Amino acid sequence: MQKKLGIPLVLLAVAAIGFFGFAPAYLESSMNRIDGKPLIAVSAEAKALHASLQIVDLHSDTLMWQRGLIGTAARGHEDLRRLQEGNVSLQVFSSVTKTPRGQNYDANGADTDNITPLVIAQLQPIRTWSSLLERSLWHAAKLDRAVVQSGGALAKVTTPAMLDGLQGQRRIQGRPVGAMLSIEGLQDLEGKVENLDTLYAAGFRMASLAHFFDNELAGSMHGLRKGGMTPLGRQVMAAMEAKGMIVDIAHCSHACVADILAAARRPVVSSHGGVQATCKVNRNLTDEEVKGVARTQGVIGIGYWEGAVCDTDPRAIATAMQHVKDLVGVQYIALGSDFDGATTVRFDTGQLVQVTQALLDAGFTPDEIRAVMGGNALRVIRAGLQPLQGR
Repeated sequence: MQKKLGIPLVLLAVAAIGFFGFAPAYLESSMNRIDGKPLIAVSAEAKALHASLQIVDLHSDTLMWQRGLIGTAARGHEDLRRLQEGNVSLQVFSSVTKTPRGQNYDANGADTDNITPLVIAQLQPIRTWSSLLERSLWHAAKLDRAVVQSGGALAKVTTPAMLDGLQGQRRIQGRPVGAMLSIEGLQDLEGKVENLDTLYAAGFRMASLAHFFDNELAGSMHGLRKGGMTPLGRQVMAAMEAKGMIVDIAHCSHACVADILAAARRPVVSSHGGVQATCKVNRNLTDEEVKGVARTQGVIGIGYWEGAVCDTDPRAIATAMQHVKDLVGVQYIALGSDFDGATTVRFDTGQLVQVTQALLDAGFTPDEIRAVMGGNALRVIRAGLQPLQGR
């Protein structure tokens, strides 16, 4: 009997090795793509200006995938090498814990999950298979390991002093890349406001209330009911501001955005997306919402994929930014790539000079480009990381 079972068991083992070894890489390669269309010709002026910038990107999903930040990745949009090549000062890394099957921009329920099969296929710890909180804590631990492995080339940022120190280091000590943790949808609280303390202790400093489905805190722009903040959501938002965690309105329903903007005591960000005036997709912000973010002194991170700017051409990014500039001012614009977020883009992190060139071509001045590419985001992050006194 043992001899008869031998060959099937070997085949099963080979199949398992093939699935766990190659399926995650294949899946990512099929979802995080570069479209291969021609890039903009980059001038000497753009290269010199880009090299002088403090660049901040408010959103990438790189931590979700089975590859490290250190070294050279053969797939995806981002790793430490490409962050260095793109002259990135600070990258905000998001934790994605749950997405619905058949995910779309219009209407999704919360009863299915694509991430569970992914974490199993990637052989993540068993505790992450059934707990959304543990998935975020795993992402935080993954970043911490990368910081240690980088030998000082990657630096985690959790306080205003660390942010200021990073900027000083980049001027005098070989340009380390900063890394800050965010959360894409606070369903990882698992309905318990006290879990916010656990996430804060792990280093998370920014979060959106909802992602692609309605949850216990708020309605999603892509949910079924698309409601506003719930009582739990209001409690969590107040706790976030009190701690020094930045509130992100990306993916929130219009009712949720209105509730957040009305309640905000600190600058609010839209970490990644676009504006409906230049790309009429439901997830993008209306002009009134753009004005609302500006009233909080926040920023709007413009993305690079078709759902954000209705193209992958860097000029489309500049067009969206130009609209925000004309509507409320250049001081409210930031970068929000959504690199490695199951997106198809024209360029990867190492080619960010494409955005600098597109902004120059659109007539932005060097000082305006400095603000857009990082200065505005640094201002908001520094303010948002300050705990509210007496609250």
